[in-house]
Amino acid sequence: MAFLCANIPHTEVLVKKQYLYDLEKGHGEFEPGIWCSVKSIQGRALYFETYLYETGALYDKLPISAFVWKETKEDLKLGDLQLWDCFSYDISVIEKQVISGNRCKYLTPNKKLYEGNYMFSIDSCNSTNKEINIGYSETPSQHKSFNIIKLDNGHFAAQPNNRVLFYDKSLTPSKPKMPDYKVSTREFSVDNISKWTAGDSDKHHYELIETDKEHETKMIELGEMMVRWPNYTLEELQKEQALAEAADRFKKND
Repeated sequence: MAFLCANIPHTEVLVKKQYLYDLEKGHGEFEPGIWCSVKSIQGRALYFETYLYETGALYDKLPISAFVWKETKEDLKLGDLQLWDCFSYDISVIEKQVISGNRCKYLTPNKKLYEGNYMFSIDSCNSTNKEINIGYSETPSQHKSFNIIKLDNGHFAAQPNNRVLFYDKSLTPSKPKMPDYKVSTREFSVDNISKWTAGDSDKHHYELIETDKEHETKMIELGEMMVRWPNYTLEELQKEQALAEAADRFKKND
């Protein structure tokens, strides 16, 4: 996990020269270079750092729309290439081996379809619990990763999983179905299941035993009594609880 900046696979690029002059001049010209790193600032587009051969300069903080891999007259807007801003300062870069180099396609907001080859992915999270998490990088329904794609038209794109379809020569059928899946909104955990416990054993090869539901219910009731009667001591509350249980038993036996 990297903070702010991360190394990315070496990729030879052409920089649209107007981006090297703050969009004031150089339109229609290109300067060769190679990607060095990517920067993730929450609420902004991905920023790429490039080593420029002709001058030896390192130039950073350019969006993915500033780059092509071959000269082209088509000048795609940033919103057609990257759908979402960065979710966090904490990122990781991974090349998903199962789809490494595979053909893929994605749909832009204006319903245009672009095709290319998968390169690598950038994902994010909130890596520390020392600060309040104010982003969406760990919210199931909102989290997105960025799949970096080398497009046939010469551009590069950064698209989330749910905008891209991947093709595998060995696995994809001749007529793939269109996905109709719903967004995953749930968090899954196993430590919050109270049915089993290993807390009564110090053995290395411990066994899980079923929790005492009656005891668990009593603890919940005791907690509720503490809220209702904050001035009572624990011993007093336990006595009240015992009296209430005795009264219940008497009613059942009556």
